[in-house]
Amino acid sequence: MGSSALKRNFLIGILFLTVINLSWAQANDQPFDTVISNGHIIDGTGSPWYSGDIGIRAGKIAAIGNLSGAARTRMLDVHGLVVAPGFIDMLGQSELTILVDPRLPSKIYQGITTEITGEGGSIAPLNDAIIQADRSGYDHYHITPDWRSFQQYFARLEKQGMGINLASYVGATQVRRMVLGDDDKQPTPAQLDQMRGLVRQAMRDGAVGVSTSLEYAPAPYAKTDELIALASEASKFGGIYATHMRNESDAVLPAIDEALRIGREGHLPVEIWHIKVAGKANWGRMPEVVAKINAARAEGMDVTADTYAYTAWFNSLSAFIPPWAHDGGDAKLIERLKDPAMRARIRKDMMTPSSDWDNEWQEIGGPEDILIGVVQNANLLPLQGKRLAEVAKMQSKDPMDALFDILIEDNASTGVAVFGMSEPDVALALQQPWVSVDNDSSGASPQGILGQEHPHPRAYGTLPRVLRKYVREEKKLTLEDAIRKFSALPAQRMRLADRGVLKAGMWADVVVFDPAKVRDLATFEDPNQLSQGMEYVLVNGVPVIDQGKQTGALPGKVLRGAGYVK
Repeated sequence: MGSSALKRNFLIGILFLTVINLSWAQANDQPFDTVISNGHIIDGTGSPWYSGDIGIRAGKIAAIGNLSGAARTRMLDVHGLVVAPGFIDMLGQSELTILVDPRLPSKIYQGITTEITGEGGSIAPLNDAIIQADRSGYDHYHITPDWRSFQQYFARLEKQGMGINLASYVGATQVRRMVLGDDDKQPTPAQLDQMRGLVRQAMRDGAVGVSTSLEYAPAPYAKTDELIALASEASKFGGIYATHMRNESDAVLPAIDEALRIGREGHLPVEIWHIKVAGKANWGRMPEVVAKINAARAEGMDVTADTYAYTAWFNSLSAFIPPWAHDGGDAKLIERLKDPAMRARIRKDMMTPSSDWDNEWQEIGGPEDILIGVVQNANLLPLQGKRLAEVAKMQSKDPMDALFDILIEDNASTGVAVFGMSEPDVALALQQPWVSVDNDSSGASPQGILGQEHPHPRAYGTLPRVLRKYVREEKKLTLEDAIRKFSALPAQRMRLADRGVLKAGMWADVVVFDPAKVRDLATFEDPNQLSQGMEYVLVNGVPVIDQGKQTGALPGKVLRGAGYVK
């Protein structure tokens, strides 16, 4: 027999075996674990909805189409409801509260199935000095910080289980504190090498990039060159640079320039967290911010942003204090607040307009624009939910003295909502095609320790609020575009190639809801209220919300970055 005949017979044999194997596979095909049938599928890409069924097997989407004849363990008939990818929170802050209540009810009732966290001060790396400095925070949540690296922290999460998926940046502030502490000083070349090494190790442990929160001490002490050095290390591992910029008010445009420079010289994409223009003097400047970012993108710069779409931000009350007064950490800050001369100097700086630092006192109308949120000193619990103006009146104090005294009593740990943005600016940012959505709040629960806090309502309501207010009521976004901002857009930015879109082969993070009914209930006066409207929320194919009720399941996964080394 000639070689051509042998080749032909060999190919025929291969074809025959392939047909037999396919027939065998089809005959022995396992049923779907779940089929979601008769839904309006909005796949996350921004495309219009289409009808179809989604078959899920082993945590992944196995098929999409007409699956009416397919075997399944469970069928969810969601006739008329929207079926969409699970929502991705671009800045979630749950790294500690997920250890308190791993179900994270405030997140899953918004449809959030994945959170990205680690804003400047990340959960790791960790050393004894940082633990001691931050002891009040760990004690507040009754947490023993028994990890030192991301590898150890992620292992703890995987051992306990988690209601959603979670990924984290390594914070530039964190590595600075590891080497330099909380002091206002610059690293030597050897110390900068140490910091770079910490970033490298964090990236190998699975961090998704390096981040900054440049408003909050000791972060403002870092020069741009230091940040470029750290960003360059993250770049080598496929990382992203995410930033709470140095200034979000009078000097917002130079702050964007700095972020772009770090991305350009560090050779990595830039994500601007919770993009805003803060302060009444800056209201109406969002078009300038949008134009600047559009121009950078037109020149080839990979820069995007996210927003929580409220007109009040939430941060530490200590952010009102100028950076110099934070030198040495919270203990030194409190010493200065107790010293009459230092206190007078701090007051003078807060009363003086300046673009040298993000002076929040100059960005608001007065103490009535500050709402006391989360306190750690139990004696201050009655102040939660009250405006600073009201507290000052109750205590017969000047409002600034009331602010200083709260910081002293609460070990500089008080969280506050600050009303300093305009609604037109917020809406314009949200409408940009390169802007996704973040909560910028940790996962919470109406019960237990977390239910005793008074968070920003965004902790419970951000994404349903976008669907209610900006899609259904004001029609500033289409439903398809809002879902893209919740899913495909953040997945694309975070390099989550197997999430964010409804497509065969992707992990089955899926939400099912009625777009006419989904809504937020949380308010600034009463924030601990779960959002409504999520009928089903599946994380890796497992329902964490089933027929509108929390299941308690913990199917979430740690999502590690491209540089992860097992």
